[in-house]
Amino acid sequence: MQDYDPLANVWLSAAVAAAPVVILLVSIAVLRLRVHVSALLALAATIGVAILVFGMPAGLASRAAAFGAAYGLLPIGWLVLNVLFLYQLTLRQGYFQRTQVQIATITDDRRLQLLLIAFCFGAFFEGCAGFGAPVAITAAMLIGLGFEPLAASRLSLIANTAPVAFGSLGTPIIALSAVTGLPVEDLSAMVGRQLPFFSLLIPFWLVTAFSGWRGMLAVWPPVAVAAVTFAVPQYLIATYHGPWLVDIGSALCSILALVAFLRVWRPRDATVDDTPGATVADVPGAMRRPDLSTWTPWLVLVGMVLLWGTPQVRATLDAIWKLTVAVPGLDGAVVRVPPVVLTPHPKVAVFSLNLLSATGTGILLAALLAGVVMGASPLVMLHTYGQTLRRCALPLATIAIMFALGYVSRYSGADSTMGFALATTGAFYPFFGTFIGWLGVSVTGSDTASNVLFGGLQRSTAERLGLDPVLMAAANSSGGVMGKMIDAQSIVVASTATGLVGRESDILRYVFFHSVALVTLVALLVSLQASL
Repeated sequence: MQDYDPLANVWLSAAVAAAPVVILLVSIAVLRLRVHVSALLALAATIGVAILVFGMPAGLASRAAAFGAAYGLLPIGWLVLNVLFLYQLTLRQGYFQRTQVQIATITDDRRLQLLLIAFCFGAFFEGCAGFGAPVAITAAMLIGLGFEPLAASRLSLIANTAPVAFGSLGTPIIALSAVTGLPVEDLSAMVGRQLPFFSLLIPFWLVTAFSGWRGMLAVWPPVAVAAVTFAVPQYLIATYHGPWLVDIGSALCSILALVAFLRVWRPRDATVDDTPGATVADVPGAMRRPDLSTWTPWLVLVGMVLLWGTPQVRATLDAIWKLTVAVPGLDGAVVRVPPVVLTPHPKVAVFSLNLLSATGTGILLAALLAGVVMGASPLVMLHTYGQTLRRCALPLATIAIMFALGYVSRYSGADSTMGFALATTGAFYPFFGTFIGWLGVSVTGSDTASNVLFGGLQRSTAERLGLDPVLMAAANSSGGVMGKMIDAQSIVVASTATGLVGRESDILRYVFFHSVALVTLVALLVSLQASL
C-alpha cells in the first residue's frame, strides 16, 4: 500500500521524494558528471528513498527497477536505435547529403533552415513516432547543414515542445483519457485551446534563441507563416477531429506554407551564421530542381509509421503475434489508494512486448526497405547496424537506468507525494498543477508516462477544489511538453545523435531556463482559463 506522506508532513515528504531528481540535475549541470554516472547516483538514491522512507520492500523496489530498465531498452531504446540506423544508412548511401542540397535550394539562411527542420519537420516526426525520434532526426539534419553540434542539440530540444502533447498519433491524450475516464475528444479540445498559443510563440522563441532579437526580426514574416499555419490547424483538428492526426496535419500545413512562401520571399540581411555548410551557391544548376527521390527514405519511414499506427493494422498484427508477460513479484503487488486514483485498485504492472506492431519495429522495417530503395546491399546494412549499435550502447544503458529510476519512484509512491505537495496550494492550484505535468515529464521523459502518472491526481484534486477536471487534466499534458527538453532521456538522445556523448551538462544548462520560462507561461494561461 503506497504511503504518500511517510514523514507526516507533506512538504517534508515531498522534499525527500524529490532528492533523487535534485541529485540527478546537480550531478549533470553543476558537477558535470557523465550522464550515465549521474543517472546511477540518482537511481541509488531513489531506491534508498523508496525502501527507507516510503517502506517499499527491497525485492519489490529491485523488480520495479528491472521492469523500468526493460521498458527503457525495448520500446524506447529500440525506437531510438532504429531511427539512428536509418540516419546512418542515408548518410552512407549519400541520400542525406542530397537531402541537404534540396533544403539549401529552398533557403540558405540558417535561421530559416532551423525553422523548417527543427520546428516543421520535427513536429511531423513527433506526430508519427515521438519518443525522442524527432530530436535525433532533426539534430542530425541540422549538423549536416553546417550547424555546430551543440547548437543543433539545444535547438532541436527547444523546438520539440508544442507538438509533444499530440505526439505518436495522439498517444499522450489517449492515455490521459484512459486513466482519468474523461472523454478523449474533450481532452483533445482543451489541449487544443492551450497549445496553439505556444505554437505561435515557439517558432519566434526558437529563432531568437539562435540568432538574437534582431536576427529574428529580420525574418519575422516566414516565422509568422510557419507559426500561424501550424497553430490554426492544430486548434481546428484537436477541437473538431481528435488527437490522432493533430501533429501530422498541422506540420504538413506548416511545411507546405513555409516552402511556398520562401519561393517568393528572401531576407534582406545575410545569413546570421557563417558556419560552412550547403548553400544555394554550392549547388549545380541541374540539382536545384525539386527532387522527391532524395526524400525517399523519410517518406518510407512516414508511410510505415502511419500504417503501423492505425488501430485496424495494429489490431491485425496483434492477432498474429503478441507476447505479454506479467512481471513476477510486481504484477498486482502495488496498490495506489485514493485520491491518486478515483477508486482503489491494484496497479497491475504488465510488460508488453509486441514484436510486429511496435513503432520501433516499424521504423526498422522502414529502414531496411529504404536501404533496398537506396541500393544498399544486405552486408552494408548489417555493417551499418552494427556500427549504430556500438555507438548507442552507452546511451541505451543510460536510458534504461533513467527508466529504472522513474519506475521505482512511480511504484513506491514518491512521485505522487511530489504531486500532492503542489496540490495543497488551493486557489493557486491551476498554476502549480501545471507544474505537476512538467515535473512528470522531466522525471519520466514522456508526456504519455506523465499523464498516466498524474492524470488521476489532476482529476481528483480538481473535483475537490471545484475546478474543471478536463482543464486540469489537459494542463498536465500541456505543461508536461515544456519538460520534454530537460528530461535526461531526451538529452541523451540529442547527445547521441550529434556525437556529443559526455557533454550532456552543456545541453541541460542551456535548455533549463527555456523549459522553466515556457512552463511558467503555460501555467499562467491555465490560471486565466480557470478564473475566467
